[in-house]
Amino acid sequence: MVNPGGAAPVSSVSNPPPVGQNRAGSGSTPGDPVPSGRTSSGPTRSELRAARVSGKRNRRWVVGLSGAAGVAALAAVLVALLVIAPASPGKAEPPPTPTLTADRAAMPSLAATDPTLPWPTTGQSAVAIPSIGYSSQSGGETPVPVASMTKVMTAYVVLQDHPLPSGTAPGPSITISTADANDYDTDVVSTQASVALQAGEVLTERQALDGMLVHSANDLAYSLAVWDAGSLPAFLAKMNATAGTLGMTETHYVDASGYTPGSVSTAADLLKVASAAMALPAFAQAVAMPAVTMPVAGMVSTYTPLLPGGVTGPTPNVVGVKSGFTSAAGGGDILAYQATVDGRPLLVLAAVTSQEMPTVLHAAGEMDLGLAQDAAGDVRSMQVVTAGHRVGTVSDAGASVPVVATTSASLLGWPGQTAKLTLIPGRQLQPGDRAGSPAGIARYSIGAEHVTVQLATTARLPSAS
Repeated sequence: MVNPGGAAPVSSVSNPPPVGQNRAGSGSTPGDPVPSGRTSSGPTRSELRAARVSGKRNRRWVVGLSGAAGVAALAAVLVALLVIAPASPGKAEPPPTPTLTADRAAMPSLAATDPTLPWPTTGQSAVAIPSIGYSSQSGGETPVPVASMTKVMTAYVVLQDHPLPSGTAPGPSITISTADANDYDTDVVSTQASVALQAGEVLTERQALDGMLVHSANDLAYSLAVWDAGSLPAFLAKMNATAGTLGMTETHYVDASGYTPGSVSTAADLLKVASAAMALPAFAQAVAMPAVTMPVAGMVSTYTPLLPGGVTGPTPNVVGVKSGFTSAAGGGDILAYQATVDGRPLLVLAAVTSQEMPTVLHAAGEMDLGLAQDAAGDVRSMQVVTAGHRVGTVSDAGASVPVVATTSASLLGWPGQTAKLTLIPGRQLQPGDRAGSPAGIARYSIGAEHVTVQLATTARLPSAS
């Protein structure tokens, strides 16, 4: 306890400690005589006088208090402390934030008629437009072998672990091992897609990815997997974990190339990883190439149909992605189509699986193209707000006034979609602010697409009375 300066000292203590008991903090031992000038009941007058002057702790005096009188004295000290202690300064309250409330009618939507797409009559098929959050599939789906379309996930995992920027940055070096070279020999015998590899050959990450994605090289799929994760089982664990993260609930991988029938997926799941991969510049660059030159193998061409300059003939606006064929999987294709709607670029993805017919890869690509073109044609431009249109109300400075958009804006959307509206308050308004004062921002969004417009008040805020 602290004895505050100015508090009346206690002159006596009831129930003193028994003779011979050490008084805590007194510095004396049991049986020691009381120092000259001191009684056993409390401090000397000189000590009390010094304590009043200095305000210092008097440990002997305080510890010596006991009984009812001591408790009463301690309570008095506590009260005195509470009375004389200055109140701690509080933090300044921040100014209140303006409140924006949206009008219900300010959230526009497109007509709800869902267009009919030209779904193939065999196999599975799906369409996705990532930017507006639209996806659809031909019907109920069952996991099936997907052949080399597996390599989209292989490339995606590698690029997640070892990102490459757009352009020509080569990335880390990969030394081809004897096991890698032996994979090439095995692929040749079993007629698997591959590129010639030699033990000791050094490839860059970009070269290895280009060879795997453009020429669908199985041997490079295994080389990249072991380089990335240290072993094929470790890489497969990454592939399946990533599939789970992307929501690919009907997908499971047992190899890095897709040659094994146990690597299964669905058309809708394939578009989930294709959408994520196409957002990576190095992947999008690779899958758009009709051919690539490798150090040992030389120039090798793509198996993906319909690419400009490809062996199956160029198709405008086709920008990838990946085809696949095995006897177990049949033919399949994932296609990326770059459309333009209302002057805005729009990437449309389509996938088909399990096709059986002559020239199956080209046929699968044509099915995808028809789906993508029809889907792009069904996308509409939605006028989400018009300049001067009331969006909501701002409440601030004790008053509420309507707010309007200062400019017009539109977004692309699929029939039936509704634009999401988020209002973001602006600066603190003041009483008397005139009509037209900035009042925040309206953010309209559909899928990943969004547009913002400035808001302004339509009336003067009342002046403070």
